[in-house]
Amino acid sequence: MTHEVVNQVPPLAGHDVSDDAVLLDGLAREGAGWAEAEVRELGRLAGAGRAQELGRLANEHPPVLRTHDRYGNRVDEVEFHPAWHELMTVAVTHGLHGSAWTDPREGAHVARAAKFYTWRVDAGHGCPVSMTYAAVPALRRSPELAAQYEPLLARREYDFGLRAPLTKNALLAGMSMTEKQGGSDVRANSTQAAPQPDGMYRLTGHKWFTSAPMCDVFLTLAQAPEGLTCFLVPRVLPDGALNPLRLMRLKDKLGNRSNASAEVEYENAVAWRVGDEGRGVRTIIEMVNMTRLDCVIGAASGMRHGVTAAVHHAAHRRAFGGYLIDQPLMRNVLADLAIESEAATITMLRLAGATDRSVRGDEAETAFKRLGLAASKYWICKRWPGHAAEALECLGGNGYVEESGMPRLFRESPLNSIWEGSGNVAALDVLRAMAKEPQTVEALFAEIEAASGGDARLDAAVRDVKDTLADTATIELRARRIVERLALTLQGSLLVRYGHPAVADAFCATRLAGDHGRAFGTLPAGVDFGAVIERAIPKPSGGAGGRG
Repeated sequence: MTHEVVNQVPPLAGHDVSDDAVLLDGLAREGAGWAEAEVRELGRLAGAGRAQELGRLANEHPPVLRTHDRYGNRVDEVEFHPAWHELMTVAVTHGLHGSAWTDPREGAHVARAAKFYTWRVDAGHGCPVSMTYAAVPALRRSPELAAQYEPLLARREYDFGLRAPLTKNALLAGMSMTEKQGGSDVRANSTQAAPQPDGMYRLTGHKWFTSAPMCDVFLTLAQAPEGLTCFLVPRVLPDGALNPLRLMRLKDKLGNRSNASAEVEYENAVAWRVGDEGRGVRTIIEMVNMTRLDCVIGAASGMRHGVTAAVHHAAHRRAFGGYLIDQPLMRNVLADLAIESEAATITMLRLAGATDRSVRGDEAETAFKRLGLAASKYWICKRWPGHAAEALECLGGNGYVEESGMPRLFRESPLNSIWEGSGNVAALDVLRAMAKEPQTVEALFAEIEAASGGDARLDAAVRDVKDTLADTATIELRARRIVERLALTLQGSLLVRYGHPAVADAFCATRLAGDHGRAFGTLPAGVDFGAVIERAIPKPSGGAGGRG
């Protein structure tokens, strides 16, 4: 009897990760309903036990740096577990990287966002996928380079290995900006770029954080004669020789352990200029803005992962005479987590739609995206760590052990808030946009006020945030509070217009009107807990869910 296992929750496997009403409704609303079958296919793959095992293996067997071969020759290679390559193959063949840029269909970027959100079995391999997606608009600043590299960056084929880029079947791109001192002050860059008679440049310097160093090409910043400039740096030169990018060491990180992040020294490395000299920040910001979108998508996906795991556990775990999911206080926690998740998901889909329309030349959507994305990146990414911790706690001690997968989710959760500008950088970026691009403020409020009259609490919150903006005396000091309110009113507006009524009502009562404690699980009694929780219960791929 001592070895009989009872009251344990069955594995969360065999379900369709994309079976998410907010995701599928938003996919259709934002112009990509045509992609539902593709998203569903990926959702079934993501929910299968095989995919979950790949994620575990890729993280338990992290990449290894090989600086030299057995003969002492410099090779600067990183070895990955086969699970990493299998995950990358699925991601790339399903177009999560650059394929949206060559897909002429309306909603191509929304479809890609939905798939990126769905294929969340391992966050680490999402990094090169995201950077490849984001590199394309920056690369277009130099049409000749874009004509050569963009088709390869968009091709749905995973072709791993160090070879001359234009001889490969497909490419991945990375980004390398942060230098020895670390931080977000990229203008303090000290890497030097020396122009050559043939039009190329030679780079000398040290990059402190280069993610996914086995990508084929990198966008990087260096000081050229006319100032900070963006460059395209290949790992392998056209003649097949290694470009002298020396991998000094791999970072020992809190999370994202399946992905290699390296310190790199450029020893007279060959590079091609992207955009004009002295306009490096303006050029590479095109890439940064796209990776910021992926930070929002990743955080939203992580929240969905967390609440799904928590609800699944509560639906099968018995305690104190009944299932956890039927106990009032646990229902409060689960519903609160679900509300936060739905608010994040509906926002990321709206931003993906704005991205798609912006790419197609819609100036109003471009203005909305500029401010809406910056504010949402700050807020949604800030919310994820607390959400992940609460979701883990729903599983109790079972959630604290590695086998549950929840510790890995928790370790991933701070990354998106740090990547592409930590909280202060993101908040100050919102203030900068408001001051320099007033049309972005108009566009954001036009979006928010589209829900005017739909909920009195939302209307009051909008008036309050406008009053707050009118007081400019201490605006930088209050930047975080201002950006938080902008993000919350945007989420509230989207939920009032498009969300489930029970979710929208609870969000407005708690996030806007303040009827909420300081922790998750402090919703007021009037919330329709059943309606909210039901939407988060994972369903088997072949039919309805049930309790064990």
